[in-house]
Amino acid sequence: MAVLRRSIGALTLALGLAACEVGPDYYLPDIALFRDTHAQGTFVSAEKPVTVAREPDPQWWRLYHSTELDGFIAQALAANTDLRAADANLERAHALLEEARAARQPNVVLNFDADYGQLSAEQYIQNRLIPVSVFHDLGLTASYETDLFGRIRRGIEAAKAEDEAALAARDVVRVTVVAAVTGAYTDYCSTGGELASARYTLALERHRYVYVRRLFVAGRGTSLDVTELASDVAQTEATIPLFEAEQRNALFRIAALTARPPETPGIAITDCTDAGVLDVPIPVGKGASLLSRRPDVREAERELAAATASIGVATADLYPDVTLGASIGTTGVIKDIFKPLTNRYDVGPGVSWELNRSAARARIDGAEAETRAALARFDGVVLKALRETETALNNYARALDRDARLELARERAAEAYADSRRLEAAGRTDSLRTLDAERSLAAAEFAVAASKSEVANDQVAIFLALGGGWEREPGPITSASRP
Repeated sequence: MAVLRRSIGALTLALGLAACEVGPDYYLPDIALFRDTHAQGTFVSAEKPVTVAREPDPQWWRLYHSTELDGFIAQALAANTDLRAADANLERAHALLEEARAARQPNVVLNFDADYGQLSAEQYIQNRLIPVSVFHDLGLTASYETDLFGRIRRGIEAAKAEDEAALAARDVVRVTVVAAVTGAYTDYCSTGGELASARYTLALERHRYVYVRRLFVAGRGTSLDVTELASDVAQTEATIPLFEAEQRNALFRIAALTARPPETPGIAITDCTDAGVLDVPIPVGKGASLLSRRPDVREAERELAAATASIGVATADLYPDVTLGASIGTTGVIKDIFKPLTNRYDVGPGVSWELNRSAARARIDGAEAETRAALARFDGVVLKALRETETALNNYARALDRDARLELARERAAEAYADSRRLEAAGRTDSLRTLDAERSLAAAEFAVAASKSEVANDQVAIFLALGGGWEREPGPITSASRP
C-alpha cells in the first residue's frame, strides 16, 4: 500500500507540473479608442464654464438639492422591478460561478444497494441453485479530474467574467433607473413652470378680450378684433390640459419606477415650477475615466473576456481527460457485510480521449467566431459611449446658448412693458397698447419656461451618458485576474 500511495503521489505531481491551459490568454483589446490621446483626454464638446473636468459625483442627483428627489431615488433603488430582476440575474451568475469552481474539487459518491432475490446459477457456472438471499452493495468512490489542459480553469475563467458582466448589467439598470426618476421629477417641475406661464398668458388673453369687447360695444372697434381675440383665448385654454396631463404622467412614471401603482398615496410633489436647471458647472471628467465608469462598457469588456475563455474550454476537448480515482466498498450477502470475502477496493487513473476531432474543432470555430463578435460589440459600445457623451454635452451647450438669448428677449419684453405702462400713465398711449406689451412679456416668459425644460432634460442626458449612479466605484478596466 505504501508503494501504491507513493506511485499515485508521483503521478499526481507529474500531471500537476505538466498541466497547462490551452486557448488564448485574455488581454484588454489594444484598440485606438483606449490608446488614443483624444479618447482619454477632455471631451470636444465640454465647454467652460458650462462644464469642468472634475470627476462627476456618483450620487450626481444630489446636485439638485431636493429631498423629495433623493427620497424617490432611494425608493426606486430599493424596489424597482427591473433592478430586482437584475439582482436575480446576478445571483444566478454567482451560482454558476460556484458551480464552475466546484468542478475543481474531488467528486465523492457514496452508494448503497440492498436486494432480495436469487442469482442465476448458470451465470456463475454452477450446477446447483444459489440460495435466496439479501444481497448488498456498499461503496465509496472518489474521483479527481487533473484538468491537465485547463478545461476546468478556462471554464472558471469564463464563469467569473460572466459573473462580472452580470454585475455590470445590474449597474446599467441602476444608472438607467436613477436617470429615469430624475428625468420624471424634472419633467414634473418643468411642466409646472410651463403650466404657470400658460395660465398667466390665459389670464392676459381673457383680460384683453374683455377690454376689446368693451371697445367694440362702445363703437370703437370691429367684430373681427373680438373674434380674433376669442380665438386666441380658446387656443391658450387648449394648452392647459396638455401640461396638466404631462405633470400627471410624470407622477405615474415615478410611481412605476418605485414599484407602486399609479395614484399611490405618497406619490406627490410639492408645487414646483422650477425646471431644476443647475447653477453650477457640470463635472464631466475625461474620456479615459468615462470608459472605466460606464457599466455598459464594463459589461461588454467582461463578455469579451468570457468569450475568449470559452475558446480554451472548446480547445481542451482536443486533448485527453485524465482522472484519478479510488473506490472502497463491500459487495455480497448482507449477513457477510464487511467480512474479508466481501470487501473490495481499487485505485488508479482513467483516461478519456475523443478521437473524432470534427465536433471539437467545430466548437472551437464557433467559440472563435463568438469572440470576434464580442470584440465588435465591445468596440461598438465604446464608440456609443463617446458619441452619447459628446452629443449630450453639445446639446446642453447649445440649449444654454438658446436659453441665454431667450432670457435676453424676456428682459427686453419686460423693459417694453414697463415703458408702455409709463406712457399710459402719462396719457401718451392707451391701455390696449399696454396689454399688448404685457402679452409679449408673457409669451417671452413662456418661451423661457419651455427652454428651461429642455435644458433640464439635457442635464439628465449628460449624467446618463457619463454613467454615474452605481453602488460602488468599479475601478479601471483591466485584464481579468486569474481565478
